[in-house]
Amino acid sequence: MLEVKQLFAGYGRLTALKGINLTVKQGEIVFVVGPNGAGKSTLLKTIAGLMSPSSGEIFFQGSRIDRKVPEQLCRSGLALIPEGRHIFKTLTVQENLKVGSMIRRNSAEVRADLETILDTFPILRERFNGIAGHLSGGEQQQLAIARSILQRPSLLMIDEPSLGLAPLVIDQVYESLRTLNQSGLTLLIVEQSTARIMELASRIYVVRNGDVVLEGTPDQLADGRALDAAYFGFASATA
Repeated sequence: MLEVKQLFAGYGRLTALKGINLTVKQGEIVFVVGPNGAGKSTLLKTIAGLMSPSSGEIFFQGSRIDRKVPEQLCRSGLALIPEGRHIFKTLTVQENLKVGSMIRRNSAEVRADLETILDTFPILRERFNGIAGHLSGGEQQQLAIARSILQRPSLLMIDEPSLGLAPLVIDQVYESLRTLNQSGLTLLIVEQSTARIMELASRIYVVRNGDVVLEGTPDQLADGRALDAAYFGFASATA
């Protein structure tokens, strides 16, 4: 579904991505983990068309996309929830969800999808007419996910869904992501923490200093030693 080949990108003279290779297959939940400043967010922004790569290639659904603009990518089925959620806090929950469906034309399908989403995130049904800025951090994350789902993406990318949330709320968010994946949605998730990902991940990439230093399945990384070594950089590790 998604293939990243030798991707380089950066900010001026600073190279943030140094030849990253990454693959996401249909139906997978792929995690990209690594310490702060590793290049994880830059990777998602570049895939989503918010940044231009200096070199390398990105393919989505068999087509090259690394020179396309975000609107084109959104319409092709690629969605990104950036770090910090970026909901419209002065609008209602209902109005935020309408933003997610703006690129769609079939109103009957949108209404049906909205009902499914409100069943998946019941707190949003309860707060449907409330101001989004009054939601808790976890509820805002659920709103950001729900809004993106209304675009009907085939691949949803999420930058640090657990950021700033309490452990119980993180569990609730991740359970929602598991449900969405079981319904057919493919996920690419960036996290700084390695907690909670082993039971959910199809595969895991560890990024340090703009490059992939380890890739493996949860079974391959089960004892945690290679994952810790790659994450903290105190030893070379291969899966």
